[in-house]
Amino acid sequence: MIAEIQVLPRPVGTPDDRYAHVDAAIAAIAQSGLTYEVGGMGTTFEGSPNEVWALLRAVHEATIASGAEGCLSVIKVSGAAGDTGPAIQDLVGKHRP
Repeated sequence: MIAEIQVLPRPVGTPDDRYAHVDAAIAAIAQSGLTYEVGGMGTTFEGSPNEVWALLRAVHEATIASGAEGCLSVIKVSGAAGDTGPAIQDLVGKHRP
């Protein structure tokens, strides 16, 4: 399964770190051990359905736990029967230099 999440925290960051809450979300993904790729408008990751759904929740909660007053998370999820859906490399590999 593959998913992309974009977190939109309120406020966006702290006076000292403009992207503190977004960085907390990305840290939760990095700590998961799943394959991931940070993009300019969201982060994509892949894993089993149980891993992906649990991580989507953990990312949203990590954003709030970092001190954000609230968070809107925009997600895209793609899966297939038998969990044989595409991987990140399958989707973007040919577009990399």
